[in-house]
Amino acid sequence: MTTTTDLLRLAQWTGAGFPTSAYAYSHGLETAMAEGRVTDAAGVEAWTRDVLTRGTGPLDAWAIRGVMGGADPSTTGAFLQARAGAPERWAEARDMGTAFAATLGAEAHPLPVALGLAARGMDPETVVALHLQSLAAQIVQAAARFLPLGQSEAQAILAALHDAIAAEAARRHDEPPGQGAWLAEMDALAHEGLQPRIFRT
Repeated sequence: MTTTTDLLRLAQWTGAGFPTSAYAYSHGLETAMAEGRVTDAAGVEAWTRDVLTRGTGPLDAWAIRGVMGGADPSTTGAFLQARAGAPERWAEARDMGTAFAATLGAEAHPLPVALGLAARGMDPETVVALHLQSLAAQIVQAAARFLPLGQSEAQAILAALHDAIAAEAARRHDEPPGQGAWLAEMDALAHEGLQPRIFRT
């Protein structure tokens, strides 16, 4: 059960003001924008939807649900590391999770694991939904800083992604989901050599 106080905690933990340095990460989107493959709101929405429904989104959801249900956090974190498609992708999850845990005075784990541990006892679907909303906002805000994309357009993109976020939050994965957002993973890998760049990933 998620109480009103729980919901306030989740909103704080997944909000833009929580000190995880989410603003510093584009999740690999910077590569696609720099190469001219993502140039407008429609492109940003499609790229982000792919990540939420076929890439990091399902895997993060599986990890959060697993840890909330009692799965070993170290084993789950090690699996996330093994499945990261690029070193920068792993660094993003690890470093944001470390910052998240440090603020709460908790043990460091990659972000989905750290969030799942902090949220034990809450409703998993709500926790996953707010985490995925936060991931989407992180990516879309990176686009807003790189492209000629206004804040109104950015908010419209996030609103258009609510259906995908809600569907993924309601889905249960008995086994770790496969990786389907290969282009996003390739973008994250290529980002390591991208110059100049403004994001860490």
